[in-house]
Amino acid sequence: MTKDELRKQLRAARRETVEALPDSMRALVFHRPPAPLLDLLPEGVTVGLYRANPHEAPAASYAKFLFERGHTLALPRFATRNAPMEFALFEDPFEESDLEVGPCGLMQPAVDASVVSPEVLFVPLVGFTDRGERLGQGGGHYDRWLEANPYTKAIGLAWDSQLVAALPTEPHDRRLDAVVTPTRLYGPFA
Repeated sequence: MTKDELRKQLRAARRETVEALPDSMRALVFHRPPAPLLDLLPEGVTVGLYRANPHEAPAASYAKFLFERGHTLALPRFATRNAPMEFALFEDPFEESDLEVGPCGLMQPAVDASVVSPEVLFVPLVGFTDRGERLGQGGGHYDRWLEANPYTKAIGLAWDSQLVAALPTEPHDRRLDAVVTPTRLYGPFA
């Protein structure tokens, strides 16, 4: 199966998972990182997160939790539609008053927010294996950013339905350090 075929199949499974969750449950999942994951988040590190689309594993509660623990937060930002992804300070995870609509139509830190390099990065995904392999959306933004920042710990957030036995991988695909689902922590991987 090709990556595009797999993405289509996994996006459908992800959508079904989210649509089957009662609203009351959606507020509880991914409320705070599991305790063992906090060992990967040393005090004072800058943590990169993402703003989830309606079917991705949500990261907003993690942002609030980590902000309250004193972590500096960052979100992806694009200068133009075709510009490389960078991370910029995200200082208001409760009101999100420091965000603006970016060139891709997504909320991102304002143009005057400082660029930062997260030491830990929570990444969205379409699929993953229990060995930390990740299938992204297909744009390569996270792959390129992680390649340029090899010492950043990358942690996937996913629904359990996104777990697959195997993924087609390429030399540029970087294994995640861990993956968190509503029911389990996979990793940390060596």
